Amino acid sequence: MNDAMRAGTVTISGHEKAELEAYLAYPLHDGPRGGVVVIHHMPGYDEATREIVRRFAAHGYAAICPNLYSREGAGVGHDDQAAAARAKGGIPDEQLVGDVAGAVAHLNSLDHANGKVGVIGYCSGGRQTFLAACSLPLDAAVDCYGAFVASDSPAGYPLQAASLLSKAPGLSCPLLGLFGAEDARPSPEEVARLSAELDRLGKEHEFHVFPDAGHGFFAVDRPSYRPAAALDGWKKVFTFFGRHLGA
Repeated sequence: MNDAMRAGTVTISGHEKAELEAYLAYPLHDGPRGGVVVIHHMPGYDEATREIVRRFAAHGYAAICPNLYSREGAGVGHDDQAAAARAKGGIPDEQLVGDVAGAVAHLNSLDHANGKVGVIGYCSGGRQTFLAACSLPLDAAVDCYGAFVASDSPAGYPLQAASLLSKAPGLSCPLLGLFGAEDARPSPEEVARLSAELDRLGKEHEFHVFPDAGHGFFAVDRPSYRPAAALDGWKKVFTFFGRHLGA
């Protein structure tokens, strides 16, 4: 693995041509490479998420994470942007789709892009990954414990979100789902409901529920981190993207 890379902040065009901050990393070799859009979790566009972007670049992908909270003010700290977005119950679904479309376009504009792009998201970003994969032509998608895909969020919950099951017929690509058996949002029952609907529709998907893991088991900077589940999960992610994106 040649992990020499270039990484840094760029500006991309998002929904309705809004200018968004984004973090981009890509390897310095000249071979063709697939692209990965990383959708950050509800706590925001943080250092742990940017490290994930660099991890994909080290494995041969061009990866980008748009700051979905960029509209909360230029010059405002990322934590303040995230707090403002959370106070609004998250970002609108239509806006998310437009922002991911802009990130995909940016990846495909880069030298050596092979034209294949996947998306991966965590927590609220897992739900948004499913939304993007049902709304855009993508080549692969990875949902890491995204809640409120097969159910609505409860009244008063910080993330205001409606079920996405009605959008499942539009799923445009293979889907990998990574979940914790001890998670309540999504619960194993919600995961099973989503899997059953995708089975009914004949949509290609591969779900794994890890024992002794709850919500956020990939998050190395949080008490929820579960090394065994995360290591196995990363192996599955790279195998899946390698098969569908051809890095």
